[in-house]
Amino acid sequence: MQDMFGKMMDMQKKMNAAQEELKDKTVTAEAGGGMVTVTANGAQEITGIEIDPEAVDPDDLELLEDLVIAGVNKALEDASEMAQNEMKKSMGGMLPQGMDLSQLGL
Repeated sequence: MQDMFGKMMDMQKKMNAAQEELKDKTVTAEAGGGMVTVTANGAQEITGIEIDPEAVDPDDLELLEDLVIAGVNKALEDASEMAQNEMKKSMGGMLPQGMDLSQLGL
């Protein structure tokens, strides 16, 4: 029982360290053929948005809004996938086969 508790504590420490490292890793997603570029980190926070000036048409703001939404959604999706992959790597053999880390909020 003590050995299992020790393993759980080790796993918790590794998870915390991996989550801290994820804040420094980023992904970038594009929408509209690069007219909008969104960067997100492994903590699934948006860290940057770049908008090509040609995408800004005062008569069609709805298009720009849609591009920003698409870029943000793609960046968050990519960041989530990256975070899960990084957590799996950092946990190594400590996780049961096929365990879905999204159940842990990752």
